[in-house]
Amino acid sequence: MTQRISENSRFHEAIDDALELLHDYADQATGDDQDLALPLPSLLEQCQQLLAEAGVHEPPPVRTLHHLACTGGTLISRCLAAQPNSWVLSEVDPLSPFVPGGFLPTDLIGLSRFSSRPASIETQAELFCAGLRVLYEQAIHQGQQLILRDHSHGQFNFGEAVVERPTLRELVSRNYPVLSVISVRHPLDSYLSLQETGWVQHFSPPTLAEYARRYLSFLDAYDDCEFIRYEDFVASPDTEMARLCSLFGLSFDPDFQQTFSAIHLSGDSGRRGDVIRPRPRRAYAPSLVQEAKDAEPFMTLLDRLDYAFDLD
Repeated sequence: MTQRISENSRFHEAIDDALELLHDYADQATGDDQDLALPLPSLLEQCQQLLAEAGVHEPPPVRTLHHLACTGGTLISRCLAAQPNSWVLSEVDPLSPFVPGGFLPTDLIGLSRFSSRPASIETQAELFCAGLRVLYEQAIHQGQQLILRDHSHGQFNFGEAVVERPTLRELVSRNYPVLSVISVRHPLDSYLSLQETGWVQHFSPPTLAEYARRYLSFLDAYDDCEFIRYEDFVASPDTEMARLCSLFGLSFDPDFQQTFSAIHLSGDSGRRGDVIRPRPRRAYAPSLVQEAKDAEPFMTLLDRLDYAFDLD
C-alpha cells in the first residue's frame, strides 16, 4: 500500500505542476505584458512530459511465499492475509502432479492436461501466466498486494524424485517483478507431522534421510531468499510478522493476532487453533534418534538451517 500511495503522490504532483504551468500561462495572457515567456505548444509539451514521467515506474511486485508441507505455512499465510490490502492465493502450483477429480469445469489447466490432446508443460505454464495477469491487474485496480503461497510439496516431496521443472517463482518472474521469502521449521517436527498425516508416503523411501535430501533441494531452489523460522514466529509473532511484512514491502497491522482467525485458507492440515503459541513436539519412536544420527543429509540440513539436534 505504501508503494501505491507513493505512486499516486508522484502522479498528483505532476498534475499540480502541469496545472501551475497552465495557470502561469493564463496569468501572463491576461496581464499587461502580452509577450508570453513560452509559446503554447512548448507549454503543452512540458505538461505532457511531466505526465509521462509520472507514469514511468516499476510495476508492483508479486509476492511469493515458499515452504514445504507441515511447516506452519498456513498459519503464517493467514497472518499475512490479515495485513492491510493483502490478497493471498493459497497453495499455488500450476504444474502440480496431484491428479484432480474428473470434473474440471472451471480449471483450464486441468482441462488442457486431461484433454483429448494433452497440453505440454509449456502450454500449461502459459495458461497460468495468462490467468495471473487478470488477477495482477485486478489487484492493482483495487490497490491490493498479490501474494502467492506456493504448494512446494508437489515438486519436492512427491514421486520417485524431485521433478526438474520451473518453480512457481520462475513462472511468475517471466512477466513480473517478484519478492520471495521462504519459511522453515525444524525438519524433525515437519517429518513427524508428515508421518501423522500419511504424506510421508508421497516419496520413496519414506525415511528421514530422504526427506532431508528433498528439503535440501528445496532450499537450493530458493538459496537467494530470506527465510523466517516457524519457531521464531510462534515465539514472537509481532516481531516476525513485522519483519516478514518488511521483506515483502507490505504495511504491517499490529492487531493482526486479533483478526487472522477470521481468515480461512486451504492447506490447514496441522494442529489447529486461533491462538499463536509454541506447541510441544509430537511423540516419536526411540529408534528415530539413532536414525537421525545416522542420516547425514538430516545433520547437514540441521546445520544449514541452524537448528539444534535436540532429540533425547
